[in-house]
Amino acid sequence: MISLSEVRLGFGTQVLVERAGWHLHPGAHYGLVGANGTGKSTLLRVLAGDLEPEQGSVSRPNQLRIGMLRQEQTRHAKLPLLDVVMMGRPALWAALQEKEALLARVAGHGPGATPSDAEGARLGALEAVIADQEGYAAEAVAGTLLAGLGIDVARHRRPLAELSGGYRLRVLLAQTLFSAPELLLLDEPTNHLDIVSIRWLEQHLRAYPHTFVLVSHDRHFLNAVCDQIVDIDYQELTVYPGNYDAFCAAKALAREQKEAEIARLEKKTAEMQRFVDRFRAKATKARQAQSRQKQIDRMEAPEIRRSSRRHPAFRFTTARPSGREVLRVQGLGKGFGGTPVIEGLSFELMRGEKMAVVGPNGVGKSTLLNMLAGRLEPDSGGFELGYEVQPGFFAQDHHLLLKGRGTVYDWLHAVKPMAEVGTIRGILGRVLFSGDDAAKRIAALSGGESARLVLASLMLREDNLLLLDEPTNHLDLEGREALMQALIDYPGTLVFVSHDRHFVSAVARRVLVLSPEGGEDFAGTYEDYLARQGIDFLTESAAAGMARGSGGPAVGGGKADHVRRKRQRRDLARLRRRVADLEARVAGLEVELERMGERFAQAAYFQETPPEQIRTDERQRRCTERQLEATVADWEAAAQELEAAEAG
Repeated sequence: MISLSEVRLGFGTQVLVERAGWHLHPGAHYGLVGANGTGKSTLLRVLAGDLEPEQGSVSRPNQLRIGMLRQEQTRHAKLPLLDVVMMGRPALWAALQEKEALLARVAGHGPGATPSDAEGARLGALEAVIADQEGYAAEAVAGTLLAGLGIDVARHRRPLAELSGGYRLRVLLAQTLFSAPELLLLDEPTNHLDIVSIRWLEQHLRAYPHTFVLVSHDRHFLNAVCDQIVDIDYQELTVYPGNYDAFCAAKALAREQKEAEIARLEKKTAEMQRFVDRFRAKATKARQAQSRQKQIDRMEAPEIRRSSRRHPAFRFTTARPSGREVLRVQGLGKGFGGTPVIEGLSFELMRGEKMAVVGPNGVGKSTLLNMLAGRLEPDSGGFELGYEVQPGFFAQDHHLLLKGRGTVYDWLHAVKPMAEVGTIRGILGRVLFSGDDAAKRIAALSGGESARLVLASLMLREDNLLLLDEPTNHLDLEGREALMQALIDYPGTLVFVSHDRHFVSAVARRVLVLSPEGGEDFAGTYEDYLARQGIDFLTESAAAGMARGSGGPAVGGGKADHVRRKRQRRDLARLRRRVADLEARVAGLEVELERMGERFAQAAYFQETPPEQIRTDERQRRCTERQLEATVADWEAAAQELEAAEAG
């Protein structure tokens, strides 16, 4: 497998990685993480052989089969999707093409013509290649990959040119997976995938028998498919065993240990310095004082370098609270080209609720948010905003808002011209546009910078209803975590679409599941929805069922009042069960923490327990403390929901 030794990567005068070493092991599943701009995509190109490092060496076996997702969307635009996928195995594709041409030439000799001896020998050789490459099952395998990535079977024999850019990338991803290389390189493979296709890809990669290295900003995805995390930080490359959560814990522990070592050395140095200052003038102690001074001079504290990771400080507030009822949707319908996308959708949203809209592509998630934001007119039904409701919208195509030749500061100032300079500068600094970055031209912004700027505009506006369509797109892991926490703390009302399972599970306290049959409105978290329904619609089998139109019951207009009351009673019972479950979970975690505290308090614990076990116990205690904090927050939110439901 590939080995890197003393590798240096840079961009202009900026050093990305210095003296990096990495030996890739057969069958390992690596997640490559780091802040935006630290060289993750560059490193993938080095592994693929597309780019040579500035310094150092890369050793790779001559016969190693490497597959990397290429974004050449127009190269094979006229070919059917199945053919494009099967081109992922060049030897097989060449043999199939030559065999087809050879048989056509033989048929051109006339009815009943048979191959010549040379043609027969060549056909035999081609058959051997096709059999060796498992060519007789190739079309079925290619079709399975396309279907798993959300491309309908009816399109498999249609030209690639008929698909949009996002779906063309799915075909190229299927081509890369079809090649089944010994080293698979994937740069943000979940981009342009819906939540159903992401779950399918998780299953496929978990079972992948060879080595892969992937870049992703989806924490749940990294946890699901990776057994090692490669971190680019401090201009260094560090490999951590385990998934992303294990990496976070290990990195935090290493920093804590280094900080503790520095504190210990600083304390020791201070004590020795006091001795020197006190006794250097005394003849009887001068020699000892001089000796200690030399020890102080030789002592070196470990260096804590500044991380390349930068955390935005998103914070969303409301200028004024809305009325109790924020949104009422009645019989909402919308279609395109005569094909209905949303039909008869009805639901109500109360102040402070946070609803995730989930489901496969094509069921109208973005369409719904665009209608609620006033960007699309419904074909039937409608919706009504409540008293003093002020909506703010983050669109998937938010980059279209960022046009012109102005600066970042100019654009944000135009959002709220009466805002003070200090206010605008402060918000820009919170989203990582500090100092001269505020003078950066809009046209030069990256995808992540554009997303942070639009989110900054929502911070400035102080709306009390946020409509967010895929807000985590283009944000790195640090940005996603910061946005997640800011939305959890947001005092207003929230409706959002996201394919990030971790993000949805943490933020939403209500879930609207859209399917070809309609929508199912569930009061609770996404994890509660899975537990109560007994089926995860994100799995492959459930996705197939939804594609056939077997989704949950529609939430539509025209239902009798007694049906609505029955549903409300059912939701009320669910909320009561949830509050009781969370109360029991809080009590259990508190008991667990108390037991841990008693173990740490034992006099002989630190003398008799191995250091590795101590570190494991410390990590477990911190993990339990975080679980308790999150569970208490969930309990408080559920109790408020229950109180509101009982009052209503």
